[in-house]
Amino acid sequence: MKKFKTVMFSFLVLMLIVSQMTGSLSKKVFAEESVNDLIILQNVPQVEINQDNIQLNALNVYDEGYFTQVSEDVKWSSTNENVAEVDQDGNVTLTGQNGRTFIKVTNGTYEDQITIDYKVDPDHASEKGKPVSELQVIKQQGDRYDLIEHALNELTIEEKVGRMLMPDFRNWDGENVTEMLPEIEQLVKDYHLGGVILFAENVQTTEQTAQLVSDYQEAAEKFGLMMTIDQEGGIVTRLQSGTDMPGNMALGATGSEDIAYDVGQAIGQELHSLGININFSPVMDVNNNPDNPVIGVRSFGEDPDLVADLGIAYTEGLQSAGVAATGKHFPGHGDTDVDSHLGLPEVPHDRERLEQVELYPFQQAMESGMDMIMTAHVTFPQIDDTKVTSEATGEEIALPATLSHKVLTELIREDMGYDGVITTDAMNMNAITDHFGPVDAAIRAVEAGSDIVLMPVGLEEVADGLLDAIDNGDISEERIEASVERILTLKLERGIIKQENPQPVEDKIDNALQVVGAEEHQQVEKEAAEHSITLVKNEDHALPLSKDVDGEVVVVGNSFIDDLGDAVESYHDNTTVIQTSGSLTDDQLETIENAEAVIAGSYTFNVNGRSPDHPEMELINSLPDMTDAPVIAVGIRNPYDIMAYPNVDGYLAQFGFNQASFAATAATIFGENQPTGTLPVTIPTIDGDVLYEFGHGLSY
Repeated sequence: MKKFKTVMFSFLVLMLIVSQMTGSLSKKVFAEESVNDLIILQNVPQVEINQDNIQLNALNVYDEGYFTQVSEDVKWSSTNENVAEVDQDGNVTLTGQNGRTFIKVTNGTYEDQITIDYKVDPDHASEKGKPVSELQVIKQQGDRYDLIEHALNELTIEEKVGRMLMPDFRNWDGENVTEMLPEIEQLVKDYHLGGVILFAENVQTTEQTAQLVSDYQEAAEKFGLMMTIDQEGGIVTRLQSGTDMPGNMALGATGSEDIAYDVGQAIGQELHSLGININFSPVMDVNNNPDNPVIGVRSFGEDPDLVADLGIAYTEGLQSAGVAATGKHFPGHGDTDVDSHLGLPEVPHDRERLEQVELYPFQQAMESGMDMIMTAHVTFPQIDDTKVTSEATGEEIALPATLSHKVLTELIREDMGYDGVITTDAMNMNAITDHFGPVDAAIRAVEAGSDIVLMPVGLEEVADGLLDAIDNGDISEERIEASVERILTLKLERGIIKQENPQPVEDKIDNALQVVGAEEHQQVEKEAAEHSITLVKNEDHALPLSKDVDGEVVVVGNSFIDDLGDAVESYHDNTTVIQTSGSLTDDQLETIENAEAVIAGSYTFNVNGRSPDHPEMELINSLPDMTDAPVIAVGIRNPYDIMAYPNVDGYLAQFGFNQASFAATAATIFGENQPTGTLPVTIPTIDGDVLYEFGHGLSY
């Protein structure tokens, strides 16, 4: 009996081994049978070649219409190693000798090549007059490289529609989604999703984020996923680890394209190391309305040229790191006093004014190579005066830009000549959900010209609704294919390609830990913060304060006041923090009366918060009457705060609440940072006159 059991056990083990071998063999045979070509990615027309660092990649092209990056079981070679060599990872190295070589790759069945020319350029010479050689990488041509046309011919309509859907999975069953769940993995596959947007709930640590993103890519079928996030910097910063860059208005205060580029590049490098390949940034809105409740310091400022110049510099930095940039919120959310998360704003200006202000930065960004444009849930009656009936109220309302064919197709595509990807803003915002059903809204957005439906409300219902609209002729398959073509073009341009032999996740995590929060990125953060601090008012040279005085420095305020207090205390040990939302005790009044200096921090984000009647604003306005000491106010977020307390002795605009900005403010207060920032917006008086002009800024 014992012998029988032993024999049976051995038989079962053998069968298991054979089964596994057969399964592996079947997969290998299937893969070989469905591969119909091997090409070099850089031969694809949509892919730009980095002439400074030639890294070639091989793609398997499949009968089913998709392509994947492959690094194993392929062999690279150079026909003339005297000109250039290539290693087995596809890295090309020039020897410096003039000539031509063909870099080839093969898997034993298929082969492709690309041409490397290194020869004297007769039109250029060195400073000493010697001829200079120039590198030219020459692509091969032919139908085999038209990967997008191949995909469009083979993909099902369900697969095409899926590429246009980009849901969020912030929570699942009431818990934050910080790791891949089987249910989410199945949704990625079932709906052939083109991408996913991540939020703060999803990205807790560097290790966890890299793992989650890697798992999403592993779950994707046929094509790589667009892994997206809103990592603007400043008040919209999703990553819970890494470098906390100052926001756009802080960059606007620096006026420096170099700093904007460096910030964009650092953000891009951190995202890229985590596997996040698209950033929904920068904000290209021109914030010329002090009452704007949703854009504000997310904008570079009120001047269209400033917004365009810094937005393009930020974009170039971001895209230099391999991360796609997204200009938002088209046609412009800056001149509104309603938050589209909560209601439906209107921008009433005519076309001439829009072209000079709101549209100008977007036009410049489009022409400079902006990868994506995000639309705004805002009405522009001078562009589209179409009226629709609100499903919720039954009243007639103007059609928001996100759902407008006149805005998305006629304005963006035809008039402005943009051929990149258009995405909606989040479709779960009240400006949409209050008036349109989720399926109707998605259909309208696609009909209008949007390529991506971001955060659809009800993934299954929206997917089915779009397919029904195609079946009944409301949306043509050609319209869907135009969007899929743009999406796949972007994926090729940015290397968002499914990998057959992905880097081990442990290696990805190790690399991310070196990049996210790197010392050089912290230095960029520090430089941006220090250059952004803007000295708006300095009555009787109240600033800088001396670090050597013996008296007490009192820091008073409510939100983020401990952060300001800690920064001040790092320069002056005898610092007292009074946290209050308005009223003071007798002891606190006495402390302020006897202070050597009083520093008041205000934090506002809406019109009500900065009203002179607000208790916090009333308190700051009354401080000069409580003490003979200089009263220095700090607008922690909004530079407009001084409208409520114009009688303080000194005023600094900080533009955000990241730690580097608090440190920079304290350094400025005590004279260790020379204030060089200038106002990127005009600060009006309460009555609407000008209190401080755009470009105003003092120094020591």
